[in-house]
Amino acid sequence: MQFFGWRTNIAAAFAALLMVVGIAAAKGPEFQTLEIASGSGVHTFLVEVVANDADRAKGLMYRKELPEGQGMLFDFQREQEIAMWMENTYVSLDMVFIRGDGRILRIAENTEPLSRRTIPSGGPVKGVLEVVAGTARKLGLKPGDRVGHPMFSGR
Repeated sequence: MQFFGWRTNIAAAFAALLMVVGIAAAKGPEFQTLEIASGSGVHTFLVEVVANDADRAKGLMYRKELPEGQGMLFDFQREQEIAMWMENTYVSLDMVFIRGDGRILRIAENTEPLSRRTIPSGGPVKGVLEVVAGTARKLGLKPGDRVGHPMFSGR
């Protein structure tokens, strides 16, 4: 009987370990804090940072919702002119184009879901913040506002 109990405990421990590993593997994206200082105050977002070609290409495609106060920050590693699009993206977005010094260059508001129309940065940028449509207007975000995140040199 003692031997059987030992095996049962080992099996239970192994099952628990597999469950922990499975939970860790299924864990969603990791979020970082980003702040934007605008004329209406400092606004904090939880952002998922995408910094490689595959993740940038996928972006927010196929997602059915984007909670208010969350977003995706595209890290292009260096300042460059870029263009975004909304193919396979179901949620209308505001795209905030950010220079390397952390200043907002341009905001494309209320982008058209599922569109293949390109949305240009309008100049060299290091990053793009995508948030749910209407956020920029609601918070009074404007070109020149400062974005605080370790990715930008202005912080």
